[in-house]
Amino acid sequence: MWIKALSAALVSLLPWTAVAQDDPIAPPQWLSETLLNPHGNVATSALPSQITAMPIGAAQLDAVGILSPIQTGLPADLWAGSSTATLSNLFRSQPDIGLPAIQGFTTMLALAELNPPPDATSASELFLARLDLLLSRGAIDAARAMMERAGPTSPQVFRRWFDVSILTGQTDRACAAMRANPDIAPSFPARIFCLARSGDWSAAALSLGTGEALGYITTNEADLMARFLDPELFEGEPPLAPDANPTPLFYEMRVAIGERQGAATLPLAFAHSDLSSIAGWRSQLDAAERLARSGALTPDAWQVIYTSRVPSASGGVWDRVDAVQEFDLAILAQDPEAIAETMADAWQAMQEAELEVPFAEVYSERLLRMPLTGEDAILARRIALLSTRYEIAAQRAVPQNDDERFLFAIARGQTQDLAPQGPLEQTIAGAFTATGIPDRYARFVNEDQVGEALLRASLILSDGIGDLDDMQDALRLFRAMGLETVARRAALQLIILDRRG
Repeated sequence: MWIKALSAALVSLLPWTAVAQDDPIAPPQWLSETLLNPHGNVATSALPSQITAMPIGAAQLDAVGILSPIQTGLPADLWAGSSTATLSNLFRSQPDIGLPAIQGFTTMLALAELNPPPDATSASELFLARLDLLLSRGAIDAARAMMERAGPTSPQVFRRWFDVSILTGQTDRACAAMRANPDIAPSFPARIFCLARSGDWSAAALSLGTGEALGYITTNEADLMARFLDPELFEGEPPLAPDANPTPLFYEMRVAIGERQGAATLPLAFAHSDLSSIAGWRSQLDAAERLARSGALTPDAWQVIYTSRVPSASGGVWDRVDAVQEFDLAILAQDPEAIAETMADAWQAMQEAELEVPFAEVYSERLLRMPLTGEDAILARRIALLSTRYEIAAQRAVPQNDDERFLFAIARGQTQDLAPQGPLEQTIAGAFTATGIPDRYARFVNEDQVGEALLRASLILSDGIGDLDDMQDALRLFRAMGLETVARRAALQLIILDRRG
């Protein structure tokens, strides 16, 4: 009985030990339990002095974005006729990895500055769903920019901002924000971590003992935090067992005690930690491939990591790196013969890793300038059709076969006079010859639910292996809504990448 009484007394003395409540807006599972009470009072400011917040009403948080309508080309009232819950569910349903053109489009939607839905509330459900799409794809820099544009004053936003700050090496800034806001109640692990970061080791140790006594910290968590607070006590001890599902908070503690675990099996947001030099080149390569596939790493950044060292082993990623480096040297030397000798192997390696589009973005411009002939020239143009230079590739050359003739017609948006052979080609040709809005999307468009319709069409096209009639209607919708570039690039990728097997 006296233990229960002591626990109750401690709880009454420590307001930051409020009992956690279920979160109706489920965040990614890897986020820390940064706040014990995610529905606490919204703070007047959760920000240290170096962060600038944009003063907005709570219900207007759903309108925050970092891409203006001028930049996106989207109407500001894209969500006008849709409900917040429907749009949020559609954002959360989008895959982490998908057809690159569609993946890029939905990421743009998540970043877009648009008017909030008519039923938007202070819960900011749509804003959180957009953030979680970015986080699930590993686009943590973009997510942080969104949150700082809004000001991470809402507990739900602050929770995500805190963890993203840790993952991007901004731990002191995250802790300063937590200390500056008495209305955001940190969990025991977050409080202990920040006390230690500020140098108050005795208070951190006391909090660890209190948290463990009250049952707020598990035995495994306590073992890790004890090593974090006083690593010298555990010299000679075996390392802790790997954590299959760490939070950023505990991941950072493991790094601090020299027991860093690789991020290859962790959510994409953690992959950024493997890009650092302390991770080793193999880990950097794996992380670069994962993030390039999700669109969270630029093609140029991927290529820098791929060509930064000489492979010291063979098999798997090492063979891919070797093939790309041989091709890269040929490109740098501007040697058409060497390019012809190395291009096919590099392309096959990129197909195995599903990195065809980043590869095309890096090399297509230089490939198009090379005096290649025959099959080598056809492959070079096929690669270029996957890049943003797809239309230039189609305009500069005369097609050499029926397949290339059809691809060039898609790149130009003109398939009227062609007779495609396969079912997929016939489907795509139909999308570029039919006019008007498909019947299945007409109701959405008529009821001002254009954004909702585009998200539904994105789901259909995202994996590239859906029902052909559905895919045709989805492509038709993009074209009818003036998103011609998205439709053309998606159509080209459907054929060239051929994910249907």
